Amino acid sequence: METLKNFSIMFLSLFLLISSTLLSLTSGEVQRHQFVIQATPVKRLFNTHNRITVNGMFPGPTLEVRNGDSLEVKVVNKARYNVTIHWHGVRQMRTGWADGPEFVTQCPIRPGGSYTYRFTIQGQEGTLWWHAHSSWLRATVYGALIIRPRLGESYPFPKPNLETPIVLGQWWDANPIDVVREATRTGAAPNVSDAYTINAQPGDLYKCSSKDTTIIPIDAGETNLLRVINAALNQPLFFAVANHKLTVVGADATYIKPFTTSVLMLGAGQTTDVLIKADQRPVRYYMAARAYQSAQNVPFDNTTTTAILEYKSSKKGNAPKPIMPSLPAYNDTNTVTAFSRSFRSPRKVQVPTEINESLFFTIGLGLNNCPPNFRRSRCQGPNGTRLAASMNNVSFMLPRSISLLQAHQQGIPGVFTTDFPGTPPVKFDYTGNVSRTLFQPITGTKLYKLKFGSRVQVVLQGTSIIAPENHPIHLHGYDFYIIADGFGNFNPKRDTSKFNLVDPPLRNTVAVPANGWAVIRFVADNPGVWLMHCHLDVHITWGLAMAFLVENGFGELQSLPAPPSDLPLC
Repeated sequence: METLKNFSIMFLSLFLLISSTLLSLTSGEVQRHQFVIQATPVKRLFNTHNRITVNGMFPGPTLEVRNGDSLEVKVVNKARYNVTIHWHGVRQMRTGWADGPEFVTQCPIRPGGSYTYRFTIQGQEGTLWWHAHSSWLRATVYGALIIRPRLGESYPFPKPNLETPIVLGQWWDANPIDVVREATRTGAAPNVSDAYTINAQPGDLYKCSSKDTTIIPIDAGETNLLRVINAALNQPLFFAVANHKLTVVGADATYIKPFTTSVLMLGAGQTTDVLIKADQRPVRYYMAARAYQSAQNVPFDNTTTTAILEYKSSKKGNAPKPIMPSLPAYNDTNTVTAFSRSFRSPRKVQVPTEINESLFFTIGLGLNNCPPNFRRSRCQGPNGTRLAASMNNVSFMLPRSISLLQAHQQGIPGVFTTDFPGTPPVKFDYTGNVSRTLFQPITGTKLYKLKFGSRVQVVLQGTSIIAPENHPIHLHGYDFYIIADGFGNFNPKRDTSKFNLVDPPLRNTVAVPANGWAVIRFVADNPGVWLMHCHLDVHITWGLAMAFLVENGFGELQSLPAPPSDLPLC
């Protein structure tokens, strides 16, 4: 009897040990960080400016986690501006209070205040990033968020020798907040940037920048996983490495069926993971990025940023100048189209099929007539107007006294309405010669309500109003399948045959072609208020946004919890 009892105790102890080990492998760990938002002297292009940074770092700190880990990031605002932080691409399942867009899921963190973002990474692996979501602060307040597989699991490709974040940015030789404020005052387009950057450095092709050019060392024969992020404020970017092929293996923290290319195009906000093998002569090679500019006759920054891929055995001292890659022409839409259509999921996926919310959103620019009480200096858009942007002819306005999520959760009336149109109020030739009478949108804080569990299809239709352009549309709180895209006006009779319902890519940001369309699908399984907007910040400033209100489902696991006690007050 005593032997049986001892065996039972040993068995129970072994069971508890195994259970504890399995739990630790699956539940992840809690990581705690502190972000101090502060002004920091930053010297670029020969000039020193006080820039808003995190912990005095530019770019900000890289966060490295595993699938299943939880993050608690206390943000302390020691700057003179209001600020929030958005965790771009994180699903935020039932943690909408941590999503971060100003006046959407929270009031801003005022100067001297703080707020702790708490959320868990669930089912995502690859590269995401974080950035400010207040005004244009994300010009310098950003950093990488790297998500590795759970302990005991591996990448679905051979483990690389190295991993390197490549964060593409945009630099103004002026205060970005002043730039957007001046544009808002005049109603005209903001000044274009003065440089692009790779890991916050402009590179050799700009004045007074060579000594700080980013260098990526590599040994011959090694493979490096480059985690490329387009953190530029207002520009899609091409990226290439001289004489080297890039094997795409992931995008927006999901795995992709591998394909090889010589050039990437990243819409603003998108990430792409690529493998690069050091299989060339052991010298130095430029990696370079410059604009993809789809809008015609619109000023843009046409400079080129560089970093150096340096073989460790290459000559030092009087080394020859690095080899420059061949980049596409600024307006090379054919290359962009071929690249974007190469993305596939690694295997067959469960795309929502029985759609119960079929939506059609026009996206594009517009013009507001000059208000009678405005001076001419405040209406410097085309023909004395003010530039605008809209979705389904609604130019989105944020509230200023409370966030949308708080108003929804507390049942506060008068903050928003739920009458965002599911189809364009007026049907027209979206990509043709549009009547001037359709240029002016209405303004409003209109949300579209979705029942929990809805299977949603959205056709995103670009327009030719003012300037047709490639729009990177980002949806907060969700990933979605991109099942098709094309040019001209979407025609359901003709274009549904193009739908990929087998292995479409899963993304959080879709580059809608200039004068074209894209179709996305997702299941509304995350309750809360979720912003959908163009990730060109100049366009969201003009109103190119809307928000979904996803209702609670049944029970606690399908419902939005109460807000945290330290949620900032307005």
